[in-house]
Amino acid sequence: MRSFAAAGSLVIFSHFSMMAQTERSVLNLVLPTDNDAIFSGGGPTFYQYIERDFNGVKSTPWEGGQYGFVRDPIETSAGIVYTRFHEGIDIKPLRRDARGEPLDEVRAIADGKVVHTNLVPGYSNYGKYIVIEHHWDGSSYYSLYGHLSSIGVQPGESVRRGQRIAVMGYTGVGLNQARAHVHLELNLMLSHRFEAWHETFFKNDPNHNGIYNGINLAGLDIARLYLALHRNPSLTIPQFLESEETFYKLTLPKSSHFELPKEYPWMLANSRGNEKSSWEVSFARSGLPLKIEPSDKHVKQPELSYVKKSSIDYSNLTRDEISGRGEGAHLTEYGRRLMRLLIWPD
Repeated sequence: MRSFAAAGSLVIFSHFSMMAQTERSVLNLVLPTDNDAIFSGGGPTFYQYIERDFNGVKSTPWEGGQYGFVRDPIETSAGIVYTRFHEGIDIKPLRRDARGEPLDEVRAIADGKVVHTNLVPGYSNYGKYIVIEHHWDGSSYYSLYGHLSSIGVQPGESVRRGQRIAVMGYTGVGLNQARAHVHLELNLMLSHRFEAWHETFFKNDPNHNGIYNGINLAGLDIARLYLALHRNPSLTIPQFLESEETFYKLTLPKSSHFELPKEYPWMLANSRGNEKSSWEVSFARSGLPLKIEPSDKHVKQPELSYVKKSSIDYSNLTRDEISGRGEGAHLTEYGRRLMRLLIWPD
């Protein structure tokens, strides 16, 4: 892969930026099942509930099926904070047979190619799942469909928007028949070198799903995207993400293995400064990368350069990637490892 510090990299960036501006692909997403209550304000009729036991009080909030920090509440000085991030949305079934088994078909949300199927439920918290690659505006995005009962497609197969690919189920950790649903994500990929990185840092935790492991897929708020597209069908993903708040920034050393600028050139805020010493990457609270800017700062490893002020320990706000409070904020060991994935093996 070309070094982004090379003399010709400005031409490369300009080329990709031009592609992003001229190849305007219409997303034209469809929902993966017949359940379309998201468009009529039907929270409890669209999202599958979770089971919660908080301070001895048991409940079944449907809000836990939404995207974002919606699970594992704790009490803090600033009030209740939800510390566990949910990468996608859980869509409940509309049809069951006499035994209570879900019957809903699961369909591709857009045209694409099947790049991964996990047929062994125990190989992932997603249970049986499918990943489909989509190409929009010169970039690749990955829809993921989890907790399936059966899978009807194979890797390498091209699929059309709305095509049946599976049947809803409840495979995966912690699910039962009553909570059957399809877990849907739309992701960016962090690195195609994920497998080597994972083998280095997590060799005792087998990776059965290659680069389509959930750690390597950064999900956007697909429910909010559906609603935004309902209002504006011509919306692009870069335009959609412009409204995302930057929660923290990382400075990365220049690396020929830094894939994000190539895979998602719309992130580049100022490609003309690519001869500088490092890159500063802006992230949403979820860990989704949003923007890449050249920086004069000299670093040898990823360094935290900004985090939104908060009185709450950052380990409860950032999926344990950042810890500490106030001026004491710092990358955790897991955070350092994860950020190294972006430039692995440098």
